[in-house]
Amino acid sequence: MKLVKNYLYNMSYNLLILFTPLLTVPYISRVLHPVGVGINATTNSVITYFLLFGTVGITIYGNREIAFIRDDFKKRSRVFWEIEFLQIFTISVAYLFFLMFLFFEKQYKIYFFYQSFLIIAGAFDISWYFMGLEDFKKTVSRNAVIKVLSVAATFLIVRTSHDVGKYILVLSISQLLGNLTLWPYLLGNVDKPTINFFAMFKHLKPSIMLFIPQIAMTVYLALNKTMLWKLDSVSASGFYDYSDKLIKLVLAVVTAIGTVMLPHIANLYAKKQLEKVKQYLYTSFDFVLFISIPLGFGIAAISTTLAPWFFGRYFSSVNTLLMIESPVILFIGLSNVIGQQYLLPTKKTAQYTVSVVLGALVNIIVNIPLIIAWGVKGAMLATVISEFCVTAYQLFVVRHDFQMRHFFKNIISYLLSGSCMCMIVYTLNVTMKISVFSLLGQVVVGILTYIGLILIIQPDILNKVSDLSK
Repeated sequence: MKLVKNYLYNMSYNLLILFTPLLTVPYISRVLHPVGVGINATTNSVITYFLLFGTVGITIYGNREIAFIRDDFKKRSRVFWEIEFLQIFTISVAYLFFLMFLFFEKQYKIYFFYQSFLIIAGAFDISWYFMGLEDFKKTVSRNAVIKVLSVAATFLIVRTSHDVGKYILVLSISQLLGNLTLWPYLLGNVDKPTINFFAMFKHLKPSIMLFIPQIAMTVYLALNKTMLWKLDSVSASGFYDYSDKLIKLVLAVVTAIGTVMLPHIANLYAKKQLEKVKQYLYTSFDFVLFISIPLGFGIAAISTTLAPWFFGRYFSSVNTLLMIESPVILFIGLSNVIGQQYLLPTKKTAQYTVSVVLGALVNIIVNIPLIIAWGVKGAMLATVISEFCVTAYQLFVVRHDFQMRHFFKNIISYLLSGSCMCMIVYTLNVTMKISVFSLLGQVVVGILTYIGLILIIQPDILNKVSDLSK
């Protein structure tokens, strides 16, 4: 039952992270206008690079290492402080480089300074420790409260186009406060700190190994928009960004299980319970197929009216992009199972890194001809191809560790149910008048249709999910 609760906690928080910007976007875009929104986006994108280099993969590494030793209080305390002091050190170095950058920055110096609280917040982010303990309730409930308060502060404080700095401060300070609120929970969870600089730096190399795939993912996600801007237009980049935001919103439901399963699998691996690891992976893989296939079909089915209703008539072309990108929900869901839930917890970091770098290289290679030929549609197709390559390579890597037929045992049932659901919902979508009620009705019809067909076909997914709840 603990795994199911953790999944629901993490999924809810992932959805909250994605929903809160979507709630404030219509308000902020009207108050700050394009220039203010652009200042925040531009300065934040630069800060992201300093934060990325400051954390050097510690979030995933710390989660995994704590999971390995969570039953040993003394060792767990020592490793926690070693990793946390390393994080404070690397963030400090990153902040020094930021100050050097700030010295030469002329145009947006004050806005960059406000954004820099996000870098400082990274030094005090210990959510990885509680995730390693599989204590998701603390991190999710604390972050949920902070997110809600930040949304409220946005509406109360940001009132005119001159409040760009206030908006940036609300976002950055709320992140810092959110990270600090976890620290009181350390009382009784770890011993008092002892500083050992030599022990601290032994964690640097393995965390950097996890940092490499993070760089690859960040680069190729940002590169899509940059290449669209250079090879097509700024508007095309915006269309891509909005389509990707909606897909990531749906993906939060699928990938939440990866964060939950990583420490659980790592702990089982540390205890050498390898057969149990395999059984959990078979169940997790089947569960992701069960939910990602209908989600992909569903988003494609309602995209014709969803895009113009959600973003406005100027973004009606996003509907085609959503249809093209929808298979990504399945591919990323499956690579999340193999990569986040098996390769990383079992210290097969090299294979995971190769898969992500492969995806980045494929994306870069196919992007140019596809964008030249089909514009933003080509960029979206390149994203689908690259994510397929990541998943295919990871399945190839683990082909000797698992029986592939167990992975895909029920896929025909899910594809049949999902495709039937898609045809019914799409017919409703193109014939009904656009409104929030018609879209909600189509979603309900889709869910009932899919579940009804699954109950008729009777795959063994329900029995497998009950295994996760034990």
